[in-house]
Amino acid sequence: MGQLEGKVALVTGAARGQGRSHAIRLAEEGADVIIVDLCAKPATTKYRGATEDELQETARHIEKFGQRAHVAVADVRSLSQLQDVVAEGVAKLGRLDTVVANAGIFSSAPLHELSEEQWDEMVDINLSGVWKTMRATVPHLIEQGEGGSIVLISSTGGLQGFPNFAHYVAAKHGVTGLARTAANELGAHRIRCNSIHPTSVLTDMIDNEDMYRLFRPDLETPTHEDFREACETAMNVLPIPWIEPVDVSNAVVWLASDAARYVTGIAMPVDAGALNKV
Repeated sequence: MGQLEGKVALVTGAARGQGRSHAIRLAEEGADVIIVDLCAKPATTKYRGATEDELQETARHIEKFGQRAHVAVADVRSLSQLQDVVAEGVAKLGRLDTVVANAGIFSSAPLHELSEEQWDEMVDINLSGVWKTMRATVPHLIEQGEGGSIVLISSTGGLQGFPNFAHYVAAKHGVTGLARTAANELGAHRIRCNSIHPTSVLTDMIDNEDMYRLFRPDLETPTHEDFREACETAMNVLPIPWIEPVDVSNAVVWLASDAARYVTGIAMPVDAGALNKV
């Protein structure tokens, strides 16, 4: 038996990257999974958007472990869409135990050059979308009366400041505050809430030319290898440029499991020492 046998989880941003990895690891440990993604490119991002085919591929990975998947294309900026997804998923899979608010985007510019559209879309998805995910799921957890685990995917940028993406940092700091407040509000219902703070994770969100230029402004056409070299020297204490999605997913599984049954309100780094780097 897996650590999450008989449980049901919800993961947003599940078509690829971290979200797919979280959904797969939860299924590997025995959970059925409600998987949600926009399956489109947000207007202010420069990297490729996720697709419905990719979301279905996540479902196929879940089913390989003998677990059920409820697949939904929905926008975390829409509370009504999320409420419908949760109601349908709970009706199909029977319950809800774990919520992983993972959906997020990235863009960059100095704070005085950010457009209003960049700011608004970032906050709408990376912060308000997390709250709306909680707003759509917490009533089910309370009504079920058996506790639960909420895991919010923040960032090292949710605990420290980084130049050139103030809107992202502000949103991720907000996610940290949501987790801490929710832990206090929901503890009486035995619902735990924690945030995870990864260093750079190698997904499509960072593995693109826009990010290469952000880290290597000295080069006209920086490459993936140039980006790797910059990350190795600038980001982490451990001698690695980034971590893999599964490294974050392993933390998600632990926080969802009974092994962390008395863990709530923490900001958990999975950061290769980045927050401690001097």
